[in-house]
Amino acid sequence: MFQNLSERLSNVVKKLRGQGRLSEENIDATLREVRMALLEADVALPVVKTFTEQVRARALGQEVIGTLTPGQALIRVVRDELTAMMGEAGEGLDFAAEPPVVILLAGLQGSGKTTSAAKLARRLREQERKSVAMVSCDIYRPAAIEQLRVLAAEVGVDCYPSAPGASAITIAESALAQARRELKDVLIIDTAGRLAIDDAMMDEIRNLHAAIHPRETLFVIDSMMGQDAVRTAQAFNEALPLTGVILTKTDGDARGGAALSVRQFTGKPIKFMGVGEKTHALEPFHPDRIASRILGMGDVLSLIEEVEQKVDREQAAKVAAKISKGKGFDLQDFRAQLEQMRNMGGLTALMGKLPGTAELPEHIKSRVNDREMLRLAAIIDSMTPQERVFPAIIKASRKKRIADGSGTQVQEVNRLLKQFDQMQRVMKKVSKKGGLQAMMRGLKGRMPPGMPFQ
Repeated sequence: MFQNLSERLSNVVKKLRGQGRLSEENIDATLREVRMALLEADVALPVVKTFTEQVRARALGQEVIGTLTPGQALIRVVRDELTAMMGEAGEGLDFAAEPPVVILLAGLQGSGKTTSAAKLARRLREQERKSVAMVSCDIYRPAAIEQLRVLAAEVGVDCYPSAPGASAITIAESALAQARRELKDVLIIDTAGRLAIDDAMMDEIRNLHAAIHPRETLFVIDSMMGQDAVRTAQAFNEALPLTGVILTKTDGDARGGAALSVRQFTGKPIKFMGVGEKTHALEPFHPDRIASRILGMGDVLSLIEEVEQKVDREQAAKVAAKISKGKGFDLQDFRAQLEQMRNMGGLTALMGKLPGTAELPEHIKSRVNDREMLRLAAIIDSMTPQERVFPAIIKASRKKRIADGSGTQVQEVNRLLKQFDQMQRVMKKVSKKGGLQAMMRGLKGRMPPGMPFQ
């Protein structure tokens, strides 16, 4: 998300850095570029106007022009206003109620409610240590009930049955009673997708809300809908007392206009964003960190949290021990590292959280390709266990078999083996005295050999 906006604003930031003097004219010129960038990102026009007016008012005051580094001061003002536009600080879920705390998910058809319910359940179980149950009140689509049951098994939480022919209210009240008996901390209720203009469906969810009194009523919104998503959020906000928003499919939205507009239109905080299809791909929404990402300043705090939560420490320790003892780094280890990167959202997601990546040359950024990671994994998966440990035995006939098995070309197998040979040599240097310095000298400022975008 925000790739296009980030590129445009990073160029603006680059021009501002080091400016010894700012005038009203070049502030206006800068804000024209910012305005165009926001409009191209599908941010609502009223939001853009308010944003640029507030930045201009602060920029023309002593806050910017009166400082020793006006360029840097203007960047700070833009970052602060971006943060304010999205809601100042991240807001978590409210658990200040007698358990089970009920979380009701509402939204349009196809917005990702059922998947978001499973992602949220997994996050609450693994990171908040909550006992969670889910239930589907989508009485119009039996497949949705089955989908939730399958996802609940995947994330390790209970999924209560939805009785055939029962009303949504009856199903929800039965699930709530069962959750109380079983002393659950949280009950997540998935509802039927509906259109805001469908009065009967909107009445149903109003009645459901009135019957169960959820602590959290979250509107699940497809970020790729752009301004349509924001208008729909407004309609739901008028019909229901929403407490927050979950943005889905943000990994497929290069613009990000919905994220920058929805808070201003609804007054409700974005609490989470879906960053992939897997059930672990749900992140808390921190406006200050997102603003830093948009301006190309990275998001190191989120990256650290992600490493803490998603990296298999036991596996990482085993690889580190092997390298330190000089026992070598084999293709099976490399395959495991690729999987760890995939669990963290892939190279594209990691690059977006590193400071300064927006300023990398275009030919470097274009090589960051998550599809290449999948191709490398497929090649390694087509090898025998012996070949992964002893790649030197992979000669012509084996290469042909591996290429056929992975749907690639022999040249790609050769390239992987060459890159891996370079990586092994670097790892051997790391295992020796002064290994880190030796590794840095070996890299000579280049990306590490064997990275998927080399």
